[in-house]
Amino acid sequence: MVYLTRLEHFNAAHKLYNPSWSKEKNEELFGVCANENWHGHNFDLYVTIKGHINPETGFLFDVKKLSKLIQEHVIKKLDHKNLNLDVDFLEGKMCSTETLAMEIWKQLQRYLPMHVKLHCVKLYETPRIYVEYFGD
Repeated sequence: MVYLTRLEHFNAAHKLYNPSWSKEKNEELFGVCANENWHGHNFDLYVTIKGHINPETGFLFDVKKLSKLIQEHVIKKLDHKNLNLDVDFLEGKMCSTETLAMEIWKQLQRYLPMHVKLHCVKLYETPRIYVEYFGD
């Protein structure tokens, strides 16, 4: 089994806020991340796939094609967007990094060929905070 990782980057704004809670409760739990005027991050997205090498190409999967899939189905939808307002696949969901990583997985999984499996979506919100998601 071979594992291949592609790194992509995007910038986005969001806030952590549960609309069924009071402003005070949101601020107590989420702190400055509940700022009603949003806040932004410079996200780093690591997408790791796994499978067997094609003996004819020496590749697991063409990294240019992997980058194109990530760009088309994830980055274009997220980059320089408000995650709470602008992203269809996050509508009605809490815009935490955990949720975002899971939803990115769902966006990518269906576009990979049968011989390639998604292994991990690793999403850095800051240099010191990241989430890894390995599927259900």
